Amino acid sequence: MKKRILACLSAAVLSLSLLAGCAQDTDKETTEPESTSEEKSEEKELVEVTLNEVAHSIFYAPMYVAIEEGYFEEEGIDLTLICGFGADKTMTAVISGEADIGFMGSEASIYTYAEGATDYVVNFAQLTQRAGNFLVAREEMPDFTWEDLKGHLVLGGRKGGMPEMVFEYILKENGIDPETDLEINQNIDFGSTAAAFSEGQGEFTVEFEPGATTLESEGKGYVVASLGEDSGYVPYTAFSAKQSYIDENPDVIQGFTNALQKGMDYVQAHTPEEIAKIIEPQFPETDLETITTIVTRYYDQDTWKSDLIFEESSFDLLQDILESAGELEERVPYEDLVTTEFADAAAK
Repeated sequence: MKKRILACLSAAVLSLSLLAGCAQDTDKETTEPESTSEEKSEEKELVEVTLNEVAHSIFYAPMYVAIEEGYFEEEGIDLTLICGFGADKTMTAVISGEADIGFMGSEASIYTYAEGATDYVVNFAQLTQRAGNFLVAREEMPDFTWEDLKGHLVLGGRKGGMPEMVFEYILKENGIDPETDLEINQNIDFGSTAAAFSEGQGEFTVEFEPGATTLESEGKGYVVASLGEDSGYVPYTAFSAKQSYIDENPDVIQGFTNALQKGMDYVQAHTPEEIAKIIEPQFPETDLETITTIVTRYYDQDTWKSDLIFEESSFDLLQDILESAGELEERVPYEDLVTTEFADAAAK
């Protein structure tokens, strides 16, 4: 039996330090059954599941804990992890059947549902409850307020994507008009903003990790605000699958969710240092000290839920953000796009 995790390069890295997913093949011995023995041993056959993740990031630590600790195998799943490099690509993989399960921003499921998809994608487990990006300035600003962005150029994210929408949501909550009070550059590819900032573009940049920490370590930028803290609890990323796949494979979805819950439990019960050590193999080109710094930053802002239940209030907030960004003309029903059946069972 083999556990297969495909290599997955993150798009959210600087040119000096590419993140790479953990590629590993771990062989386990299988006891040969004795044809005449009453104690014949039968090993449970694993079900192959392909998971497409939106990016390979320390932001998603509980999932990597579940992988590294073998929780998916314990639940009868042979997991193949592939990086989609963007929610649109991850969603395409799920809809086309190239992936069984997608891990991305929940807004993608709303978009496809609103476009009239018949076999639409349903969210069954929420991993993160805060935004995972940070505002980086060129100078230290211990007394930073969002008003300080007025009249300046900020390197932002893709229009319609969660990073940009959460950023604009925070601006509006602080009485700032994203279109007139500042300039937001949305033309730089995902994962390239830190490099652009380091080369002199923009006065501020919105960065995921390890971009924010790398800029700080190189003395080229300083984290002045956490979008996760200032936006409140947002259902930032969730696991989803087509309704037909969930209907046909409820045991697989339950086992998958159980494995994730074990990862969530581990994160809740261990220190950032212990978490970083477990997920280190997933990020072979990032040193342990940097991984620990990033895990600590996410840990301290209460990034990860204690369970995987995607609550209706969170879904409503998500739609508030989409409406505020002008990306949602009509609200969609929570009951159609979210099921808590599997997360409820895993939490018990």
